[in-house]
Amino acid sequence: MELLRPYRGRLVAVLVLQAVGALAGLAPLLAVIELGRELLIPGPADHGAVWTAVVCGAAGLLVRILFTAAAGGIGHLVDGELNLSLRRQLAQRLGRLPLGWYAHHSSGEVNGVVQGDVATLHHLIAHTPGEFTSAVVVPVASFGYLAWVDWRLTLVALIPVLLGLAVHLLLSTPERRRQGTAVGQAMGRIGASSVEFVQGISVVKTFGAAGRIHQRYRRAADDFADFFLGYVADSAGLASLSALVLSPPFVLLLVLTGGTLLIAEDSMPPVDLLPFLLLSVALTAPVAALGHGMDNIHAAEQSADRIHRLLSVRPLPQPARPAVPHGDRVEYRGVGFAYDDGHPVLHDIDLILEPGTTTALVGPSGAGKSTLAQLLPRFFDPTHGTVLLGGVDIRDIPDEQLYQRVSFIFQDVRLLRATVAENIALAVPDASRSAIVAAARAAGLHERIETLPHGYDSVIGEDAGLSGGEAQRLGIARALLIDAPVLVLDEAMSFADAKTEAEIRRALDVLCAGRTQLVIAHRLETITRADNIVVMEDGRIVESGTYRDLMAAGGTFAAMWRAQHGHGTDAQEGRH
Repeated sequence: MELLRPYRGRLVAVLVLQAVGALAGLAPLLAVIELGRELLIPGPADHGAVWTAVVCGAAGLLVRILFTAAAGGIGHLVDGELNLSLRRQLAQRLGRLPLGWYAHHSSGEVNGVVQGDVATLHHLIAHTPGEFTSAVVVPVASFGYLAWVDWRLTLVALIPVLLGLAVHLLLSTPERRRQGTAVGQAMGRIGASSVEFVQGISVVKTFGAAGRIHQRYRRAADDFADFFLGYVADSAGLASLSALVLSPPFVLLLVLTGGTLLIAEDSMPPVDLLPFLLLSVALTAPVAALGHGMDNIHAAEQSADRIHRLLSVRPLPQPARPAVPHGDRVEYRGVGFAYDDGHPVLHDIDLILEPGTTTALVGPSGAGKSTLAQLLPRFFDPTHGTVLLGGVDIRDIPDEQLYQRVSFIFQDVRLLRATVAENIALAVPDASRSAIVAAARAAGLHERIETLPHGYDSVIGEDAGLSGGEAQRLGIARALLIDAPVLVLDEAMSFADAKTEAEIRRALDVLCAGRTQLVIAHRLETITRADNIVVMEDGRIVESGTYRDLMAAGGTFAAMWRAQHGHGTDAQEGRH
C-alpha cells in the first residue's frame, strides 16, 4: 500500500471502470434470457420486446468492451509508471549505498530485487484490481438476479461456490503461506547461486574445481526440487477438488439436476431454468480465478517487502558543509568498527600514512585488514573514531572529491559490457582518447588492446575478452587515469601465473610512484620495502615498523615470515 499510495486515485478509477464494465457484461446474458422468455411463451412474439433485448445486449457488450479496455489501459499505465519509478529509486539507492554493503549481498540477490521483484508487481497492478472487482461484482449481481427468479435453485447453484471457497481457505492457511514464502526464498537462492557460479567460473576452472562446484550447485537445485515437489504434493488433492467443484460441467450438472426436480414437481416454470444455465457459471468462474489471484497477491507482497527493505537501507550521509582536504596525509584516530550484527571488527586503531609513503597491512585472515583499508575510500563509516584525509574527516568530503583523491584496486576487477575505452575511462568519462591510450600504455595493456577486433572500441563481452591479468591491468589503467594521490591496493594475485604477475607488478610500479599507498599484503615478500608494515590481529595493531625492524624484533611478523618462507630473511626479499 505504501508503494501504491501515489497512484491511489487512478487505481480507484480502475475499480470503478471495471465494476461498470463487469455489470455491463451481464447485459448480453440477461438479453438472451429475456429473448428466451419471449420466444418460449406460446403465441406470437412481441417484436418490440425482442429488439429491445437485442439492443440492450449489444449496448451492454459495447459498454463492457470500452470500460474494461479503459480500466486495463489505466492499470497498465500505472504499472509502467510504478516499474519505472521503482527501478529509478532502486538504482538511485544502490548508487548511494556504502560500497561495503555489496560485500554482504550477492549480485544475484540485487538483480532479483531490481528485475524479478519489480516485474512480479505487474500482475498485481495491471490485472488484479480488475479481476477482483469482477470477482465481487459479477457474483453479487448474478446472485441477486437468480434469487429474484427462484431462491431455491439459487441455493443449489451456490453449493459449488461455497465448496470452492472452503477449499481456497484450506489452501491459504498461514502454514501454506509460510511454505510459499520459503519456496520464493529457495528460488532466490538458486538464482543467486547461478549468478555467482557463472561469475566465478574462471576462478573455479583455474583450480580445477569446476566438477566439485557444479556438483554443489546441482545438490542445491535438487534440494529445491525435492522441497518444491513436496510443497505441490501437499496441495495437489485440494487443488484438484477445487478445479472439479468449480468446473462448468459440474455446476451445470448440479443446476440441471436441481432444476429438473423443481420442474417435475411443478414448483418452477421450465423457462426459469434458462437464467440458471447461463448465470450459474458466472457465480463460480471468479472463485476459480480467486486462487490464482491470491497466489499473485502473496508473491507481490513478498516482492514488495524485499523492495521496501532495499529502499530502507540507509545510504551514507552526505556532508551538510563540504570541506576541502589540505594535502594527502591520512590519519586513523581511535577508529573502531562493527558490522550490523554488532560484533566489533576493529578496536581503537591509530595509524598515520604520510604522503608518498607505503603502508602495508598484514595479518591472519579475519584480522581486520580489509575492513581497515575499506574505511579510507569510505566503503563504510567508522562506528567510532575518525578517518582524516588532509586534516579533514572523510565524512565531510563529498564522494566525487573523495574518489578523485582516493583510488582503490582489488584483484576482482569488474568490467562493464562497454567498449574498452569506456571501461578505462569509467571514472573520467570525459577523458580524451590520448589520455586513455597513455593510461593503457603505462599499465602495459596497449599492445593487447591493439590486437582486439576494434581496438579501444571493442566491446567487452561481445567482440573482446580479457584474461584475469589483463582485467587487473585495465583496473590499473583506470586508476592511472584518475591520477588519485592516495591508493588502496589489494595485492593478492593468487590466480596469476608468474609471467602475468610480473607484468602486473611493473604496471603497479608505474601507478604507485610518488603516491600514498595503503596495501593489503597477502604475500609478505611483496612488502619488504614498505615504509611501514602494520601487523594486525583480532582487529588491533600488534606491531608496526620496517621489515628489518620487525624481523629483528622476532615477534608476530617474524613468525609469519618463517611460516611462509622458512628461516630465510634477506634472501627472500622481493619487490614492493
